[in-house]
Amino acid sequence: MRSTTFFLTLCIAFSSIVFRAVAQPPQGYYDGTENLTGESLKAVLHNIIKNHQPHTYAQLWQDFILTDKKPNEKVWDMYSDIPGGTPAYEYTFVTDQCGNYSHEGDCYNREHSWPASWFGSQLPMYTDLFHLYPVDGYVNNKRGNFPYAKVGQASWTSTNGSRLGNSVTQGYSGTAFEPIDEYKGDLARGLMYMSVRYAGEDAGWPGSAMTAGAELLPWARALLLQWHEQDPVSNKEITRNNTVFQLQNNRNPFIDHPEFAALIWDPTAKLDESVAAMFQLWPNPASESVSISFYPFDEADWQVSLTDLSGRSLAVSFSQAGNTIMNIPLTNIKPGCYLVTLSAAGKSPATRKLIIK
Repeated sequence: MRSTTFFLTLCIAFSSIVFRAVAQPPQGYYDGTENLTGESLKAVLHNIIKNHQPHTYAQLWQDFILTDKKPNEKVWDMYSDIPGGTPAYEYTFVTDQCGNYSHEGDCYNREHSWPASWFGSQLPMYTDLFHLYPVDGYVNNKRGNFPYAKVGQASWTSTNGSRLGNSVTQGYSGTAFEPIDEYKGDLARGLMYMSVRYAGEDAGWPGSAMTAGAELLPWARALLLQWHEQDPVSNKEITRNNTVFQLQNNRNPFIDHPEFAALIWDPTAKLDESVAAMFQLWPNPASESVSISFYPFDEADWQVSLTDLSGRSLAVSFSQAGNTIMNIPLTNIKPGCYLVTLSAAGKSPATRKLIIK
């Protein structure tokens, strides 16, 4: 029997209900959001994060040095970076600012992930760091002001696999830009922030095929929720959130509290803290299994499943109603970070992280 070490700790910050990302909002920053959902939660969050301290467009070049620096000191460009691999090119801050470009790898510029044309290039949203990122100028130009969506047949592909082409996302069939999987959640949470931050402050916004003013269209909400769940909050985002807070004195709530997204935009989401609080993992290295104990206090058909971070199932789901303890065998599962999820129809799932080494 192979030796297995279990760590019930944070791997990539994620949870649909109870886990709090290890960001650092001031104590009481989210007071007043308790037990709220839908438009009520959105309105309270808007009042918390509005009135930030805007920077000038020129200041963004220096801000990026603080907000988007890789461990190797290079520019963290989500349109060219290859997590765990070697990108075709990397940029040095200031030295490689655009400038003129004719190919990928020429220079980096300032990308509005919520394109400026969607809000009429108005201030203060034009310089809001929560949707602005340093990216390759040529790729940025290719993206233009097209919506983000799942692309079918690509007409153009960047060196890191970002794709331009016709959307195959239900609800939108026009031209779209699809970033790589590893950064879909980052960009989704930036757009969710924009929708809440500027709710009711969007007079004169032209909108787009993805938005109506600051509102996300239904197909866009569904897509961004999916990307938000499939690409959980990363340490990169947590660090960036804390840094932007220092610069403009507000935060992205969907990084601090990933569960806010479903509570605002998923009408089936129900906060069930009693269940989530009683959902625990107990590692049993000797038998290479994890025991899951929970006390749902009802006879719903609760299911427990183990998935990797892409959502791929790695173990048979177990179903059982009532108070129970289950065991998930972990034989032949490779070391890595996994999500153990407890779910039932009509209720939001509760998730715990499991690292196997």
